[in-house]
Amino acid sequence: MLIIAICFPTHTHTHTHTHTHSDDVCAHSWFLGLDVGVFLRRICQISCSSSSSCVRQITPVSFLRPPPLQPADAPPDFLFLLSCDITQKGYEKKRSKLIGAYFPQAPGMDPSMGQERRTPVTPSSSSRYHRRRSSGSRDERYRSDVHTEAVQAALAKHKERKMAVPMPSKRRSLVVQTSMDAYTPPGTSSSREGSIIMEHWISRAIHGTSSTTTTTSSTASSSSSSTRSGGSGAAGGRLADVLAQHVHISAQHHHLRMLVLHPSPRLPPEGVPVSSRVSAKIQQLVNTLKRPKRPPLREFFVDDFEELLEVQQPDPNQPKAEGAQMVAMRGEQLGVVTNWPPSLEAALQRWGTISPKAPCLTTMDTNGKPLYVLTYGKLWSRSVKVAYNLLHKLGTKQEPLVRPGDRVALVFPNNDPAAFMTAFYGCLLAEVVPVPIEVPLTRKDAGSQQIGFLLGSCGVTVALTSDACHKGLPKSPTGEIPQFKGWPKVLWFVTESKHLSKPPRDWFPLIKDANQDTAYIEYKTCKDGSVLGVTVMRIAMLTHCQALTQSCSYTEAETIVNVLDFKKDAGLWHASVMNMMHVISIPYALMKVNPLSWIQKVCQYKAKVACVKSRDMHWALVAHRDQRDVNLSALRMLVVADGSNPWSISSCDAFLNVFQSKGLRPEVICPCASSPEALTVAIRRPLEEGATPPGRGVLSMQGLSHGVIRVDSEEKLSVLTLQDVGSVMPGAVMCVVKPEGVPSLCKTDEIGELCVCSVATGTAYYGLAGMTKNTFEVFPVSNSGAPVSEFPFTRTGLLGFIGPAGLIFVAGKMDGLMVVGGRRHNADDIVATALAVEPMKFVYRGRIAVFSITVLHDERIVVVAEQRPDSTEEDSFQWMSRVLQAIDGIHQVGVYCLALVPSNTLPKTPLGGIHLSETKQLFLEGALHPCNVLMCPHTCVTNLPKPRQKQPGGIGPASVMVGNLVSGKRIAQASGRDLGQIEDNDQARKFLFLSEVLQWRAQTTPDHVLYTLLNSRGTIASSLTCVQLHKRAEKIAAMLAERGHLQDGDHVALVYPPGIDLIVAFYGCLYAGCVPITVRPPHLQNIATTLPTVKMIVEVSRSACVMTTQLISKLLRSKEASAAVDVRTWPPVLDTDDLPKKKPPLLYKPSNPDTLAYLDFSVSTTGMLAGVKMSHTATSAFCRSIKLQCELYPSREVAICLDPYCGLGFVLWCLCSVYSGHQSILIPPSELEVNPALWLSAVSQYKVRDTFCSYSVMELCTKGLGLQTDSLKSRGLDLSRVRTCVVVAEERPRIALTQSFSKLFKDLGLHPRAVSTSFGCRVNLAICLQGTSGPDPTTVYVDMRALRHDRVRLVERGSPHSLPLMESGKILPGVRIIIANPETKGPMGESHLGEIWVQSGHNASGYFTVYGDEALQSDHFNSRLSFGDTQTVWARTGYLGFLRRTELTDASGERHDALYVVGALEEAMELRGMRYHPIDIETSVIRTHKSITECAVFTWTNLLVVVVELDGSEQEALDLVPLVTNVVLEEHYLIVGVVVVVDIGVIPINSRGEKQRMHLRDGFLADQLDPIYVAYNM
Repeated sequence: MLIIAICFPTHTHTHTHTHTHSDDVCAHSWFLGLDVGVFLRRICQISCSSSSSCVRQITPVSFLRPPPLQPADAPPDFLFLLSCDITQKGYEKKRSKLIGAYFPQAPGMDPSMGQERRTPVTPSSSSRYHRRRSSGSRDERYRSDVHTEAVQAALAKHKERKMAVPMPSKRRSLVVQTSMDAYTPPGTSSSREGSIIMEHWISRAIHGTSSTTTTTSSTASSSSSSTRSGGSGAAGGRLADVLAQHVHISAQHHHLRMLVLHPSPRLPPEGVPVSSRVSAKIQQLVNTLKRPKRPPLREFFVDDFEELLEVQQPDPNQPKAEGAQMVAMRGEQLGVVTNWPPSLEAALQRWGTISPKAPCLTTMDTNGKPLYVLTYGKLWSRSVKVAYNLLHKLGTKQEPLVRPGDRVALVFPNNDPAAFMTAFYGCLLAEVVPVPIEVPLTRKDAGSQQIGFLLGSCGVTVALTSDACHKGLPKSPTGEIPQFKGWPKVLWFVTESKHLSKPPRDWFPLIKDANQDTAYIEYKTCKDGSVLGVTVMRIAMLTHCQALTQSCSYTEAETIVNVLDFKKDAGLWHASVMNMMHVISIPYALMKVNPLSWIQKVCQYKAKVACVKSRDMHWALVAHRDQRDVNLSALRMLVVADGSNPWSISSCDAFLNVFQSKGLRPEVICPCASSPEALTVAIRRPLEEGATPPGRGVLSMQGLSHGVIRVDSEEKLSVLTLQDVGSVMPGAVMCVVKPEGVPSLCKTDEIGELCVCSVATGTAYYGLAGMTKNTFEVFPVSNSGAPVSEFPFTRTGLLGFIGPAGLIFVAGKMDGLMVVGGRRHNADDIVATALAVEPMKFVYRGRIAVFSITVLHDERIVVVAEQRPDSTEEDSFQWMSRVLQAIDGIHQVGVYCLALVPSNTLPKTPLGGIHLSETKQLFLEGALHPCNVLMCPHTCVTNLPKPRQKQPGGIGPASVMVGNLVSGKRIAQASGRDLGQIEDNDQARKFLFLSEVLQWRAQTTPDHVLYTLLNSRGTIASSLTCVQLHKRAEKIAAMLAERGHLQDGDHVALVYPPGIDLIVAFYGCLYAGCVPITVRPPHLQNIATTLPTVKMIVEVSRSACVMTTQLISKLLRSKEASAAVDVRTWPPVLDTDDLPKKKPPLLYKPSNPDTLAYLDFSVSTTGMLAGVKMSHTATSAFCRSIKLQCELYPSREVAICLDPYCGLGFVLWCLCSVYSGHQSILIPPSELEVNPALWLSAVSQYKVRDTFCSYSVMELCTKGLGLQTDSLKSRGLDLSRVRTCVVVAEERPRIALTQSFSKLFKDLGLHPRAVSTSFGCRVNLAICLQGTSGPDPTTVYVDMRALRHDRVRLVERGSPHSLPLMESGKILPGVRIIIANPETKGPMGESHLGEIWVQSGHNASGYFTVYGDEALQSDHFNSRLSFGDTQTVWARTGYLGFLRRTELTDASGERHDALYVVGALEEAMELRGMRYHPIDIETSVIRTHKSITECAVFTWTNLLVVVVELDGSEQEALDLVPLVTNVVLEEHYLIVGVVVVVDIGVIPINSRGEKQRMHLRDGFLADQLDPIYVAYNM
């Protein structure tokens, strides 16, 4: 049972640009009036998908909306409209009453509406609108008049409100207006081959409610309107709450929160101004995403490891096919006429000899004047000449270059059909196979490379071309034609007669009957851009011409006007020599200049037939100005070659409407459907006059998306109106099969792929047996599984159905099919909808490309449009938001990405259409350079894995402890060597205090050099022996007592550049009994941001005085300093450049080794300033532990390229040499900016075996010396002696950096096993350090998805979602580690992820805080396990990691336990119930495009914000937005909320090379980053 509406028009006029019919409006009034309200409700909501952890949804701000009308409570007027007939006037009254509720009243207008009000379009204003437009400026040519009032009302509604989506922020320099010089002539207009004239003949207005709609709560809308109206009051309050919830800083530590670091961007010392523009936009985005688009998830993630993506559950209410199985449709018998020639060559011979003077082809120049008339006699003689020369004049007699059956390329321009015909028939006569292709204009034409692959696979070695074309091809300086990209080497052969030899009198081509040999190969571009060659046999070519002759009733010597491409498809078939017809060929160039030219030629030559595309009819309409002399009464057939495009119907109707008065009869219009594989699939026959015109199908879009045919029900406006393309071709059988899987027959009310069984189709894709089988050798089967026919069918690539009376309806192409969430959408339909939204106001010449990309296991729709040069940012953005809503309204599908590019920038096909696959390729490569982008992942992506729900309760069953086992696994604990059992002759051990060790060394080895400082040239700037250090330290102590009047225990801030002075001052403090705090000096170029940090540390550490150099002491009180801080509140500043001569009377000796030795202040990556207390005992234990691990003795030299202000860097720089007696070669990292090779040169020069550096130093060397390794080698740089090169860090090892460093300097002798990392944190400054002996650091690969669930799952290298983790060095002697659950504090099993807890003699003894915050102190420094060994006191590092016992053995013969650090707990982001480490997302993002040099991510109000640094032109900024969104979705199952593109160097990095993500966040929210582009994803 087939359900289809056939509406027979009562009169022949339909809507057009110049006529409006009130009776038409009446006829549709029920259909329109009803849905406006429903539609407006629908359009009011851009719903968004959500995850349970992120609350999302839009209520467009400042929108007044009455409660939704359900049919049950619809007002009487509503029902009245349904049931009764109504006059135009009555309709207007009802309509305004109905719609009135949806338009805000003028007097109480919402203040946030802005001044953009426009009145709803009433008929009077709409007719004004028509009058204004009917002047028909060419840009308006896509405007369909059949826009219904529902669309207009909806768009009018849009104009009245401001945008609901936050507009992206763009840097001024990016808002470039493209110039009008880039104007494209009309030909370039459309998406495919310029063929789709998307007149949105919307009897499909915009769709009403859909199942995905959710009404938004009034609270959400009211709160959002307060934000929109610019009130920072409510927004500020809300943001403050959000700040309080989301910024994880313990309240007691607020005073430690700081916003500044070394060379960070310009940030203020205080918090974030909440009323900033960015905050308001983010708040707006959060409000927009408030409500979920889909129903809440049913159950939660329970499966052990697999993160299951949501599978789209089929909607139980979706329409299903209910009809009977279709029956194959047979065309009429192909009646063979006795005098039909036995082959096309025979036809040519016949006409060339019988009627040599008969015109065959007339070509036009660009002025529309006849350029050349080719007669049948000339065509015959020239073709014979071409055939002779091809076979006998190329190559030698023994070795001819071309033999019968070989393939040759035909390269002819679109304005020279005569030369093409001569060559084409010459090839047929020579039995050579022509492959017609487009002229390659440049070496890198869009698609030209793929054509080259086709030529290569066909074995083409000769290309035929015309003289003019040959001259126009690009030439090398020597005059040769270069080889085009991807092309085989070809010989160019010019076919003009003057270049050819005359055949001998006795030579004639052999004329055979049509047989199974290949006649020609037609190229076809696939959806993915690849080019296939469809082979057409001679018998197929002849039979096809016969079938066309019969269908179109062609007679001898008829005149036909051809506007189509004469090299392929209908333009080649209808213009064949079969019937001695006279073809008037209209070149594309003439159509650009004069779109009416084809109509003028029809009149001039009294042509009976014209072959056009709908765009040609359209241009004629636009250019038409009451041409008095136009008379189309002679035309008996107007073949519309792209009649299979559903949107051609509006062009046909509009054309008929205008030209009916010029003699055009309705029955003349004959749409046809064709495809490269099946040639002509169907064509409408010219009707006898007075016969009933064929019917139309008004189909529901919703039904079509489910593949079923449903007549549109009265409450829906989302429809597609189809015209038939006639009946099956003579001699053919047609059936409709399911598009996917087994080719089983469809039901009568089901859409499927049309398949044809006929002699007259292509037979193969050249050289591709597998694809040929699937396309040309299809055997459709019935329900029972029996084949329909013993003969194979050919798939046409067209989607459609066979309607009543055997009429064929085509609803789209397989190539344009996009399956999103299980529903099928056609790209052409989406283009049409987009163009219907104010089509020409923004879209330049109607150029829109629609395609789908696969992201996260589903297709996502991308719309790319060229925008008019004069459109403003606001216009474009308004248009984009409208298009999204229109597409959502009509197709109930979300657009994933909408991009606008400047006019004329999309790649073009040879005929000026948009080259789709190339556009898609550019989009995916990030090379499209859009000027506006709107991504809507929240709306579209509904198949994310279920959010994880944490298991409630304390200790779960996974932690059942038996002895040393937790649920069957060994407890994850490990320790370094025991300090007590190590026998060594360590003399320093007998001293409790470092100050005593120094005194001892000054007495026993006074002249032993402890420190050597290098300058940027690599020469020694200064050095210190034991005694020099001792004596200078004494002088400092004397000065502190004398000038500073300090008591023992007073705190002293040491503000020195990296160097010797810092070390001297440190030991001076110890000698005086003071507690030193090392502080990085302010940066000279950046005082405003770096000085507040210095001041803060001085204040928080309660320093009684500041010691520094003369230069810095002046700087601290300078004018620049007073602008940044209050300089009057500095404690006394002592400059140590000129020290007193006398030494102190007595050196201080601490009474208790547990007293404070020094304070270590550092800023964490989350922007927390934390000072820890180091006692004398811990300091000595620390030094001893490092001495043993690295085997340091007085005879050793160690090179140190680190910042000496905190952590292990400070200990190595200042303390270790005094304890172990080795010589430290000090290299300030800042000197490497001047001389990147300084560190490695020093290592080589001093033959150093152990060296320490930071990640920033390693990165500097990798980037700065990458290309200089050869020159360094020639200068004798040798790293072969290095046995340990340790990167000092407080983070997960950066494996990519260490590996590239190792690879890069391998040629200089660096052993890859030498490079390793250390790990320390605030509670213990060094837990792991590779050291000299012991096994090499190991690397494991873990599953990133399991890691998000706090589980460790080891996988093979290279497996999907694998993440490499490198061991963080060996555990130091005297250090014990256990892995504990951060929430329950229970011990974890081996290879389980948990928090690393540490116990060691060199643990810090606590935080140094102003308030003495006891709770935090005891939690971090004095924690105990909740079960198992509950006695031991541990310090919590705040880092997640796991322990794994390896197969390797350590020095003591035990199996080695490796510690893998995953990331800091405070940096980890909780999203969708899972734990994400920023570095993982950042790594994915950096990989996605070559222009992204650095990336940082953070969350804000549950939105993921991705900041990328762009190394490239600002034009590339917008390319990054889709790529970043895609990669984070694909690899991390997260939706990016905001993408921020900034300049290089904006992401702040601390001295250890760690990203300061929180500073970045604060800077972003305070509007201080000066971003190039900020995209807010919907």
